[in-house]
Amino acid sequence: MSRIDESEMMAASRTTAVIDELIEMRGLRFHFRDWPSNRSDAPSLVLLHGFTGHARSWDAFAGAMTDRYRVLALDQRGHGETGWVAADQYGVDNMADDLETFARALGLKRFALLGLSMGGLVAMEYAGRHLEPLAACVIVDIGPEIVQSGSSRIQVSVQAADVFASREDAFAAARADNNRPPEMLHRQRSDAGLMRTEDGRWTYRYDHALRSPRNLHLRDSETVWRSCANIEAPTLIIRGALSDILSPQIAERMVQTIPECGDVKSISEVSYGCRGRLTASLAMD
Repeated sequence: MSRIDESEMMAASRTTAVIDELIEMRGLRFHFRDWPSNRSDAPSLVLLHGFTGHARSWDAFAGAMTDRYRVLALDQRGHGETGWVAADQYGVDNMADDLETFARALGLKRFALLGLSMGGLVAMEYAGRHLEPLAACVIVDIGPEIVQSGSSRIQVSVQAADVFASREDAFAAARADNNRPPEMLHRQRSDAGLMRTEDGRWTYRYDHALRSPRNLHLRDSETVWRSCANIEAPTLIIRGALSDILSPQIAERMVQTIPECGDVKSISEVSYGCRGRLTASLAMD
């Protein structure tokens, strides 16, 4: 499959119809985006964003995938336009329960599941439960054990200043933190992840409780390894070449642990701006 560059993805996202939907599940209002496929018989692809991310992060990628899939991107609890919960209810198991309810409510059968970072942890938990069989599972830049330096970096990042005078100031902060993604896609993601405060300024569109990473309740590593061993779907692991989250050693152990896992695919960078075209060319044959 040929690689899809960022300009083509942006064009696809502008020309592909997308429906924003709300769904009440498990006592909480969830938001998701639904891109119909160009094919009447297309399978479904469900996308799960990372920690502090949102469904709009996938816009360009999702638009580019509609020639093969109906694409669904879910705002997970506490993120984007989905409601917030008590701080002790931000567990990976809670999010996997949400996904199970979502798939059942939409009548999804043998769908493909792609999760980035936190979304990848949810994908591992869900896929390991032996529920409705998945057509495929793609886990992007995360594993049962997280490199300590990367974990520390994330904690510092979410505790940095998070109120801005303008959208432009928020984007400047995002760009200073990471200037590698294509600027156009990076700005789109930044703008879509903001909301107004009562004094007219801007802040990030996720629950303030998640400013403290201890409120994201992860499963212990041995539990996640057991989930990996239970995954029956064909699985692909994608790792950023410079990742400080997923080490090469853990990625290789995942290949050995997950029964139907191919070789680890390494890409130059995993980010909301860059990963779409690379995932399209590497993962979605």
